[in-house]
Amino acid sequence: MAAVTYAALAVISTLMFRCEQVVKRYGRVTALNGLTLAVEPGLVGLLGPNGAGKSTLISVLLGQTPATSGHAEVLGLDIRRYRRRVRQRVGYMPENDCLIGGMSGTGYVYYTARLAGMAHGDAMQRTHEVLDYVDLDEARYRPAEQYSTGMKQRLKLAQALVHDPDVLFLDEPTNGMDPQGRQVMLALIRDVGQAGISVLLSSHLLPDVERICERVVILGGGEVLATGAIAEMRRPHPTRYTVEYAGDGAQLARQLEQRGVAVHRQNGDALTIDLPGADEQGLVFRAAREVGATIRGLHPMRSSLEEMFMTAIRKQEQRRI
Repeated sequence: MAAVTYAALAVISTLMFRCEQVVKRYGRVTALNGLTLAVEPGLVGLLGPNGAGKSTLISVLLGQTPATSGHAEVLGLDIRRYRRRVRQRVGYMPENDCLIGGMSGTGYVYYTARLAGMAHGDAMQRTHEVLDYVDLDEARYRPAEQYSTGMKQRLKLAQALVHDPDVLFLDEPTNGMDPQGRQVMLALIRDVGQAGISVLLSSHLLPDVERICERVVILGGGEVLATGAIAEMRRPHPTRYTVEYAGDGAQLARQLEQRGVAVHRQNGDALTIDLPGADEQGLVFRAAREVGATIRGLHPMRSSLEEMFMTAIRKQEQRRI
């Protein structure tokens, strides 16, 4: 796969984007409800269930949809005053098909390059570079409507990259792709991010975000429910452990509870427990000896991104009650 050189890109010194009390209403429906956040450059995941406001946020940041109220900036540029400059510095890959019937891959990407203001020669050169990069070199002259789903997704990525943007907004970039195609797409996105382009990856697929992103923003009901570094979200829980054992799990659970250990669930030959303190692991081994069980493993649990996501959604639901 041919490489694209991004060395000429300017280093981004401002925030990727910033929102202050952004509200977007469609009639009686509030899609964004006083959204306030500041997102630094890098690989950032935007997570949330359907209707969370992810696509609306991207649309507002691009100036495609005006916010009902509030203030937003992309790369330090007010989106109301500098909408054209924002679009020149941002590459956008929409969730839905945006291909033009009858155009080849080359024609489509060249057309988007020209729309971005590139001269004919530069636009054609960059078109071939990015098509090589996304591995569409052999299919570049075929009509785009004949492409497979994975090829169409890679073509959409190519048009988002063609004008050398500082930031990429990617809306469900692996939508409809098979597992192999997803891996290829995620590898491309990671490569772009490591080359110095900031990426906002909007997705409902938690493993995709967890695999390539550094930080995450979780939306629900048009509000920010959680934000932070993924590494922090996955750090070991201070008192929660997984206990792998051989023997009678029900007896072991009862014995642990008698010793003040909270037992949350049993899954096969494993228990999930909360110890009274992180330094009281000996309780588990003493309880096992008492009932004739054998402890095969005792591991601190990590708070997965999925657990954080579900916790945030439950908190949002509780606030609505």
